Amino acid sequence: MSGHNRWAKIKHKKLAGDARKSKGWSKFLKEITIAARSGGGDPANNARLRAAIDRARADNMPLDTIQRAIKKGTGELEGSALEELVYEAYGPGGTALVIELMTDNRNRAVADVRHILDRNGGKMASPGSVTYMFKKRGTIIFEAGAVDENALLEAALELGAEDIQTEAETVTVYTDPANYISVKEGLEQKGFQPAGGEVAMLPDTTVPVSGEAADALAKLVTVLEDHDDVQNVYVNADLDEAALARAES
Repeated sequence: MSGHNRWAKIKHKKLAGDARKSKGWSKFLKEITIAARSGGGDPANNARLRAAIDRARADNMPLDTIQRAIKKGTGELEGSALEELVYEAYGPGGTALVIELMTDNRNRAVADVRHILDRNGGKMASPGSVTYMFKKRGTIIFEAGAVDENALLEAALELGAEDIQTEAETVTVYTDPANYISVKEGLEQKGFQPAGGEVAMLPDTTVPVSGEAADALAKLVTVLEDHDDVQNVYVNADLDEAALARAES
């Protein structure tokens, strides 16, 4: 989505406090454990695990903590029985949301998500009514002023990237999820150091949202992401600059 990268950066900034960082680490650990359980404990052969580790390391999570989470996923250490859930919803301004959760209590999770939506201008959608609007893609993000964009474009396409998008503050390389690791490592070997990256659900098209609807949507996403069981919230919104600035403040 246009503004997606800036919104993601805003969310990372809001995890800067100790309490928020602790909550962020908890979510990283869940993702690492589930990724290792579903695809194995070797990040070289598991794009989802590699992306989860990269995000955790970018937030200064210790390697031994990451390794314990991997071992819980592979069964080498005992861990809680986590379940992955995906809920679909509609939000303010005619937007669509995909909400990914990891929880040890399905009934509690769905009740909490429904309550948050009801209290913040959203509502649950029926299965399949929203997810078709999104596509899973690898995203590798660079600071705009820190790279030669033409050289990055040439290198990324040579390595098999699908697309590259330049915004005011960032340059994003998009990949097929299966190629995320090879493209990211290839760019690093060529001297391009990413500021972040992940495999995410991105909208095929976006809905422009501004004013009160944009503020309400930003609040809804924030409240959802503050929930312990919510891992990711994806929205097909194109927030205007004023709304993004208010969300950042």
